[in-house]
Amino acid sequence: MLKYSEIREKIGIKPLKDDSNVQAYVTHYLHNLNNGVIKYFEDPAEKYLANYNFYNQERIKFDWDIPFPTPSKPQFSFIDLFAGIGGIRLAFQKAGGKCVFSSEYNKFAKVTYEANFGEVPFGDITKIDEKSIPDHDVLLAGFPCQPFSIAGVSKKKSLGKKHGFLDETQGTLFFDIARILKKKKPRAFMLENVKNLVSHDKGRTFEVICNTLDELGYSIHYKVLDGQHFVPQHRERIIIVGFNRNVFNGQEDFRFPNLPKLNKVVRDILEENPDDKYTLSDKLWNYLQDHAAKHKAKGNGFGFGLTNLDGISRTISARYYKDGSEVLIPQEGINPRRLTPRECARLQGFPDHFLIPVSDNQAYRQFGNSVVMPLMFSIAKQLTKAINSHNE
Repeated sequence: MLKYSEIREKIGIKPLKDDSNVQAYVTHYLHNLNNGVIKYFEDPAEKYLANYNFYNQERIKFDWDIPFPTPSKPQFSFIDLFAGIGGIRLAFQKAGGKCVFSSEYNKFAKVTYEANFGEVPFGDITKIDEKSIPDHDVLLAGFPCQPFSIAGVSKKKSLGKKHGFLDETQGTLFFDIARILKKKKPRAFMLENVKNLVSHDKGRTFEVICNTLDELGYSIHYKVLDGQHFVPQHRERIIIVGFNRNVFNGQEDFRFPNLPKLNKVVRDILEENPDDKYTLSDKLWNYLQDHAAKHKAKGNGFGFGLTNLDGISRTISARYYKDGSEVLIPQEGINPRRLTPRECARLQGFPDHFLIPVSDNQAYRQFGNSVVMPLMFSIAKQLTKAINSHNE
């Protein structure tokens, strides 16, 4: 039996250098050697692998020596769109699902994804033909939130740029989800975005999304949920779950999870001996204090977040790498510090054996863009329960 790590080294899997999707084809192929999904990846993968001595036409088996291998006996299949570093995949694998296709645009996120799941996601979803995507039971997508978030909209307005669906770079990506749903007709889907999606453009944006999903034949359930019930971070997100009416006839037995009582505090996720490099310099600390004082004098609420260690933190975002001002950890006798990348991972509910193979700045971006994994798992269990109860 071959180890994935050995094959990875032998054939040179390096997501940063792959602009052709060939490594995506190869890793997806290796994940699907013994099922019908292989036909979607077979030709380009076998042409590539034919250059290496270990490969032959017989189906080979792997020891997936990666942190998060696919369940040996999966209960359902899913695809992972706008996959980021795999927070949603992690939750749905834990619930018994097998990922048969993943897509992510950011090359650094691909590095983290491959290190943990042994799979290089395909690239730009706008360039992927929906017919080339395998059939699946559940579509998962945490599509880009910047066009709809309060901070994102404010910044775009200040720069004179368009937001929402008028943002030509990110605002129309929802419709790529729609075209895949239209073609593949999965039994269910789950979409995740910022709370502000509901109220953006006076509710018109969300109305378009719901009407589109309804026209595609799905009954819709949505709710704003806060990750603070699972981790010590205030993080509200809109979750949209849909079920194919041709399959469930609008009678799916689905309820959003009952959230546990708050019992997590920031102190729980801190490392014992963080490196001194995470302590703010005098220059940066003085700047943040002066900046906050100026805004306070103007009556604005902007300021750094000096965190109560026995409470919950503010929401971390992709901008955390800039100065860490949203969540600063007080330290006795010295300047406060920013969270370490591992602490950011914990704040999102990722287990400690989740690998962080990128620089601190990239890690901050990645975890700031990710999801509260235990919240996603609680939804995954409910969605899986609805699918299984219908099968029975």
